[in-house]
Amino acid sequence: MNLVLKTLLGLGLATSLTACSGFSIGDDRTPSEQGSSILDDSSGPGLFDGLGGDKKQQGSSIGINSYLWRATLDTLSFMPLSSADPFGGVIITDWYTNPEKTDERFKATAYILDTRLRADGLKVAVFKQMNRGGTWVDMPVTPETELQIENAILMRARQLKLSGVKAIQ
Repeated sequence: MNLVLKTLLGLGLATSLTACSGFSIGDDRTPSEQGSSILDDSSGPGLFDGLGGDKKQQGSSIGINSYLWRATLDTLSFMPLSSADPFGGVIITDWYTNPEKTDERFKATAYILDTRLRADGLKVAVFKQMNRGGTWVDMPVTPETELQIENAILMRARQLKLSGVKAIQ
């Protein structure tokens, strides 16, 4: 009886783990082929271009616009980088303090939302803090500041695309 119970438990566990594999009946594509349509970037070069092989077959392109990605990194390069996720399209800077105004600091988060080079494919959030008696206090940022940074990124992305520079190598 104990052996039968163990066998049934083992089969149940194996069946449940197999169900999590992502394959469906009649789908003979490999996992990389199944996911490649989500990651296709028809507007620019892929992250692993030049490594050989067919890009669609490898599923190696990123799911964001590579020109916007490069332009965002270029535009925000004066701020220390905290985190960058090219597959999710998120760039987060660390706090930046202007040497001429040491009582205020800024932080930015950029979201690249599309594979196409479009104005609505980019969103920038800027955060500001002021030093009040040794304590950093959150302050409002004018919407124009975020818009100016977005416009600078879009202008740089257009320059990169027109110059024919590979945005991500």
